[in-house]
Amino acid sequence: MTISIQLPDLRATHRLGWLMGQWLPAGTVLLLSGPLGSGKTTLTQGIGSGLGISQTIDSPTFTLINEYLTGRVPLYHVDLYRLEGAAADSLYLETYWDGEEVEPGILVIEWAERLQYLPEQPIRLDLDYAGAGRRAVLHWSASNEVWSNLQEVLKRDEVLVDEV
Repeated sequence: MTISIQLPDLRATHRLGWLMGQWLPAGTVLLLSGPLGSGKTTLTQGIGSGLGISQTIDSPTFTLINEYLTGRVPLYHVDLYRLEGAAADSLYLETYWDGEEVEPGILVIEWAERLQYLPEQPIRLDLDYAGAGRRAVLHWSASNEVWSNLQEVLKRDEVLVDEV
């Protein structure tokens, strides 16, 4: 399934992330793509806020992976901007999406198109410029009930109601 959401400003981008943080269950893998400045980190900050994480969420461009363990579920934030192909895969991100070596949480991967090995049924979110704002296009498996429910929440949200 796919939905497109207009994000007229940073507030709307953060709000989309916040709603996702409220609804996404542990074990969710979110693959983000989009050009520099399209809102990937702002969206992730919103997810962290929705999870109840009070720490500052910064882009892990140089550290590659930041872990936030104080929310409703852990948030694992990955940025692959500086890596390509085999180097990105050598991070063994499957340890996060398999939940065997770390506590299951929400795994957000910026620049996910650089991965060659992907999890089963990830949620893809493409961000791009749209006029003065941004557009988010979400793709998920039709069998993902959480996203079907979230789509209904987005349609009723006070900030995003006219944008879905």
